[in-house]
Amino acid sequence: MMGFQTAPAQLFYDFCLDDHVPADHLLRHIDRFLDLESVRTALKPFYSSIGRPSVDPELMMRMLIVGYCMGLRSEQRLCEEVHLNLAYRWFCRLGLEGKVPDHSTFSRNRHGRFRQSNILRHLFETVVERCLTEGLVGGEGFAVDASLTAADANKQRSVPGDEWQAKEHNTDASRAVEEYLATLDDDAFGAASEVTPKFVSPLDPAAQWTGAHKGHAFFAYATNYLIDTQHAIVLDAEATRAIRQAEVGASRTMLERTAERFGLKPAASGGRQRLWLGREPGLAGQGEEDRAAHSGLRQITAH
Repeated sequence: MMGFQTAPAQLFYDFCLDDHVPADHLLRHIDRFLDLESVRTALKPFYSSIGRPSVDPELMMRMLIVGYCMGLRSEQRLCEEVHLNLAYRWFCRLGLEGKVPDHSTFSRNRHGRFRQSNILRHLFETVVERCLTEGLVGGEGFAVDASLTAADANKQRSVPGDEWQAKEHNTDASRAVEEYLATLDDDAFGAASEVTPKFVSPLDPAAQWTGAHKGHAFFAYATNYLIDTQHAIVLDAEATRAIRQAEVGASRTMLERTAERFGLKPAASGGRQRLWLGREPGLAGQGEEDRAAHSGLRQITAH
């Protein structure tokens, strides 16, 4: 006889969220090693001692980790998925009835107390420290690579590089322009190259017009990574303009910061440090000039 599903008539339910998250779920493995107590301590001076309670910063951090691990780049989409997905709710300690914060909460905090406290780097370094504790970092061979991240800038609203003057935007500058003006002397941005870019986006002048993917040119940033080669653990990251000179400066910055923060340096071999350098789609596609520029970093042998 054909069955027919009816809505259960129970008034109360005994439901355990933990029972519905698979034992081999990625977020279970991450949760075993995740300790965010130091995040709460580091952020405490940036919250007022009076007024309404804020959204729990640990909840926001856990949601950002979900977004990163699950490829949810839109924070609006992230909030929707956390609201619907039981595993995400379990990881974020929301239970069945916990309220998911509005997506605008993330942007407000990112440009406010998250930036002022540098808390996202603190969280990143906390994870690296745990990897060191678990013996996942060899500390002998490092690799540096960069990938392009498209900027939220429209070609149709850009201007030729020789027509844009930074000084003209001092009075009514947007946040992105103010940040660019503040980094005009930074090796990773304004001082990376004296060459005038072909196009500049007035709304995001730090974004570089590039055709590095051999296709249609677009505005982009370069995300640089310093990676330990033993287990491919990312030890540091640095965003720069999408040009070679800035990437060389970022490599130096990441090496120095990793040595200062964790005491790690590439092992010396024959008077040269073991560091592999590349850039999407790979170092093999670079010219001799680029190889020479990269290998000038601390007598590093490029592979």
